[in-house]
Amino acid sequence: MTPGGIAAAAWEWSPAFGALVSSIALTMTVINLGIYRRAAPLAPGAAPDTPAPAAPTVSVCVPARNEERNVEAIVRCVLASRGTAVEVLVYDDQSTDATPRILAALSAEDARVRAVPTQPLPEGWNGKQWGCERMGQAARGEWLLFTDADVRLAPDCLARAVAEAGRLRAALLSTLPCEETVTFLERLVVPLIHWMLFSWLPMPRMRTTDDPATSAGCGQFLLVRREAWHAAGGHAAFRDSMHDGIRLPRNVRRAGLHTDLYDGSDGVRCRMYHDAGSTWRGFTKNAYEGLGSPAVLAVFTLLEAGGILLPWAWLAAAAWQGGAARGPMVLALFAVVAQLVQRTLLAVRFRQPWECVALHPVTIALLLAIQWRSWWLHVTKRRAWRGRTA
Repeated sequence: MTPGGIAAAAWEWSPAFGALVSSIALTMTVINLGIYRRAAPLAPGAAPDTPAPAAPTVSVCVPARNEERNVEAIVRCVLASRGTAVEVLVYDDQSTDATPRILAALSAEDARVRAVPTQPLPEGWNGKQWGCERMGQAARGEWLLFTDADVRLAPDCLARAVAEAGRLRAALLSTLPCEETVTFLERLVVPLIHWMLFSWLPMPRMRTTDDPATSAGCGQFLLVRREAWHAAGGHAAFRDSMHDGIRLPRNVRRAGLHTDLYDGSDGVRCRMYHDAGSTWRGFTKNAYEGLGSPAVLAVFTLLEAGGILLPWAWLAAAAWQGGAARGPMVLALFAVVAQLVQRTLLAVRFRQPWECVALHPVTIALLLAIQWRSWWLHVTKRRAWRGRTA
């Protein structure tokens, strides 16, 4: 067969790869959805306004850089917690807005709120990790929750999460919040967090082993025992990182402790970004770091371009040319249907917008662009967030 004939045959049967990848992603999602369960509700009478004497204290650590529209809301959410004792630590990361004034008023109002003194950012540190390290060292609670100022917690969230961590024997527990999306790019891109996690993370292995390679977490909600945080080296162990959601669970597992995930979307919500520009900048700042290496980036490019997007392109080409062989056509249609079923399952379970289902191939093309742009920012040392590169 001539090279041209080989290329034509490869193109004709390329939907086979798409059908394989799409079926794996769908199967993994179905399995993972069965494992990723919600925490049990608190028993009647188990969530009093005043926690029982035996209830553990949770130190909620909030790094805040120019968070004047968020800091009061997250602090009051935590103070309204039921079923567990709390303290709120906030690190003002050299804010230039009203954050320090708001924080001072909250600290004066309630002794459970503490502003951890701001110190100059040391060389080699990322600003968020420096703030989390300072708060972790100052915390008094048995559990530490590292969260963001734009996260909102239900009153029973912390008590349920601590109980779930005990049930799962987890030294660190994380969840993906219910991600609120409004603008068009938010609605296309933010749901990809769930798509990536449920397509490719083998949750059965995550739950039954302590292999660091199968750890996972979300930086918006990292609940960790204080001694486990110290054993893992704290945030100092990844001081220059912009991806604590990956790095902290991995380090806890390297310390010989278990980490796990649960569905806390009924008690944790967040609106990550508020416009197209911040959505693009927010995802490109650390998407490559979440993959970890050029080899992994290449693998995901193959999966996303060849396994997910190619069947759509193949069907479009077949329609343009007026038909194709029955076998490849069936495989291409199977791949597309499997992808849409998968996105529908995720959209229904996590209350995601229907745009991300209907425009699924567009979202995957955006994901590829984000990953490669993030790689370019990484190699050129131009990653930035909130006006600085650290």
